[in-house]
Amino acid sequence: MKFVDEAFVRVEAGDGGGGCVSFRREKFIPKGGPDGGDGGDGGSVYLLADNNINTLVDFRYQRMHRAERGQNGMGRQMTGRSGADLVVRVPVGTRVLDRETEELIGELLHPGERLLVAQGGFHGIGNARYKSSTNRTPRQSTPGTPGERRDLFLELILLADVGLLGFPNAGKSSLIRKVSSARPKVADYPFTTLHPNLGVVRVGEARSFVIADIPGVIEGAADGAGLGIQFLKHLARTRLLLHLVDIAPLGGEDPYEQVRKIEAELAAFDVDLMGKERWLVLNKVDLLDAEDYANQRARLVERLAWDAPVYGISALSGEGTKTLVGDLMTRLESLRIAAGEPGADVRESAESSSEDWEAPDAEASGDWHPLG
Repeated sequence: MKFVDEAFVRVEAGDGGGGCVSFRREKFIPKGGPDGGDGGDGGSVYLLADNNINTLVDFRYQRMHRAERGQNGMGRQMTGRSGADLVVRVPVGTRVLDRETEELIGELLHPGERLLVAQGGFHGIGNARYKSSTNRTPRQSTPGTPGERRDLFLELILLADVGLLGFPNAGKSSLIRKVSSARPKVADYPFTTLHPNLGVVRVGEARSFVIADIPGVIEGAADGAGLGIQFLKHLARTRLLLHLVDIAPLGGEDPYEQVRKIEAELAAFDVDLMGKERWLVLNKVDLLDAEDYANQRARLVERLAWDAPVYGISALSGEGTKTLVGDLMTRLESLRIAAGEPGADVRESAESSSEDWEAPDAEASGDWHPLG
């Protein structure tokens, strides 16, 4: 399935049914009087967050979504039937904007959450409602009001606890394959990852977190180089970023320069991303001996003036990933408690996550979020 994270759609709510002008005509009942009924309300358009949908690709083929119109009123004071509401299912994490005003209408962040995007029209009034002691034969009625019509911009932003950030071939896809059952493509050339991938890292019973891998960012991405920065928005809702750096690049690139270039692109895209908690992960330590790794690590940390956690791992062999996963789980649970999430204190009381976690079976697929 193609991963699509943006779509333009038009939604039209149903118009309200018109009121009826009618007079009672029955045998043996002279001057029966007005009996025109009201119309029915028009149907509204709602968006519903569905956990079983993970892309906006369907909206590329069906852009118009229209709710049912309300039925007109009828004689004998019969009210018209209201139009049925239209419920459109979208992925969890979808934000909705009005294309004309660029107003944020709302976000759907939880499964089952509903968002009203177009209000149905109000019903018209029949002439029976205008009857009074001075107006015995009213001939006026009102039409139903039109339903709202809107052009919407749908934007899918993935919901993940941890986001992976780094240059192409830094090892982001290899890391997510090692710690979860997600299986993104891995190869020895840049831009292997062409769309975001999600993986669930299960540490123990009722203890897990979601990790997101996005295509690599290169210098000049803010100006459209490479895949640009179109996927950086998927890091906006993460709690924590892992900045992966190739500590032993084959091309001789300076890891310090790579970190600074990524930071510049983050700042150009969204200054709030620069303010997120970010851990430095030095990948491919298995290509260096212990002394070279220690020297390079110390030099890099000193040049960056890095004051956040630093980890050395090998995404290929799994070296250091158990410690990284355990510390991530502990940190995320503390953030969940601080945010007041229900049940977070129960997970925090469990045993050390680094002791519970085991690398998933390469053939397993139960934890995979198939976005591709």
